[in-house]
Amino acid sequence: MPLSDSMGDKLGAVATELLQQLIRFNTVNPPGDEAVAQHFIKGELEEAGFSVELLALEAERPNLIATLPASTPSAAADGPTLALLGHIDTVLADPSEWQADPWGGELREDGCIWGRGAQDMKGQVAAELAAVTELARAGWRPEHGTLKVIVTADEEAGGNFGARWLCEQHPDKVRADVILNEGGGQMFVYEGKRYFRVGCAEKGFCRFNIVTHGKAGHASLPRMGVNALLKQAPLLARLAERQPGYDLTAEPRAILKALFGIDATDADVPELLARIEATDPRLAVLLEPTMGVTLTPTMSRASEKVNVIPAKASVRVDCRVPPGHGVELAERRAREVLGDDDYDLEFGETAIGNGSAHDTPLMDAIVEWVAGVDPDAIAVPSVLPGFTDSRWFREAFPDCVAYGFFPQMKMDMYESDPLIHSADERIPVEDLTLAAEFFAFATRKLLGG
Repeated sequence: MPLSDSMGDKLGAVATELLQQLIRFNTVNPPGDEAVAQHFIKGELEEAGFSVELLALEAERPNLIATLPASTPSAAADGPTLALLGHIDTVLADPSEWQADPWGGELREDGCIWGRGAQDMKGQVAAELAAVTELARAGWRPEHGTLKVIVTADEEAGGNFGARWLCEQHPDKVRADVILNEGGGQMFVYEGKRYFRVGCAEKGFCRFNIVTHGKAGHASLPRMGVNALLKQAPLLARLAERQPGYDLTAEPRAILKALFGIDATDADVPELLARIEATDPRLAVLLEPTMGVTLTPTMSRASEKVNVIPAKASVRVDCRVPPGHGVELAERRAREVLGDDDYDLEFGETAIGNGSAHDTPLMDAIVEWVAGVDPDAIAVPSVLPGFTDSRWFREAFPDCVAYGFFPQMKMDMYESDPLIHSADERIPVEDLTLAAEFFAFATRKLLGG
């Protein structure tokens, strides 16, 4: 079911125009203000034949659910519900740091569309919308099952007004068997071979404070007190020197097998990472955090007054944990690095990472598409060090298959990943077109027609 050349050209043109318009809606979160953008998307989908509903916890922060079922109820019931998922909010942007207007949506001479959200993730939303609206306008309908487009608010701030709220309060509206979202698709090259990451899982987090205690005193008499802040120094030094040992889950094992042809164990990781480091240090930097617990100190607090020796000091650590693991592993790995000094660990925010099976029709569709556009490339499961809205859907619907896949080839992951949340965010029209063609392919492959 290849796309015609004319269909591919049309998809690229439509996706480009859509992305330019979406960038021009300032949906920086906070405050979000996604309503105007969502009403624009609603109009595009309704004009193509979708039924569309907006659901909101707050009026200015609606979520969009669009539905295109098979032509008969029996055909709709005889297949999966496929959801193309995306979020329309973005992080902030400082125009003084940019070479272009962050909300201009400018197509520049380099062949890229510039603006906040081009990579994260208005670009993917535009590609998804272009794929399904052009299919629907051409008369396509699912042979079996149902197609949904879900565009959420508030992903950048945790989903309390978006995916989390939808999955908890309106599960029947957003229930899906198969979900395509952000969190994968970027390509990298290792020893001459190309690999496309398929985001099958996401790490969780177990954030904690390292707390040290001392005795208050006047800062003009340093030896009259016991400075709790100074007790943090050796602990911070240890965090700077190393990360914990490794705890491989299915996705990093799959990548190591693809790269080296072996079923790696935790004990194999140091040697294999050293080989990657020697060949391509950029890849080592991106892969190592997926292979176990990571510990990153980000905030500190001690005395409230400059002239008082602190009796208590704390350092906040952003601890990311492999899918399926929680505080027990996080604490064990933290103490492995910090040692047995006099300190306390106080755990706070926690979220268990989750993932989806690898052996699925969706993976088969991705593998087939990759082989069609790049016969020498390999699609390989990966785990995202952070998390996306997929976590809420996997948690609410444990049997669903949710992958992140937004394919790009003009830009590899060393170019595209650093642009996310950064200045001069942009995406090549060539990659936007490629992604739109993939979403059209996957939609027809999974739903027929």
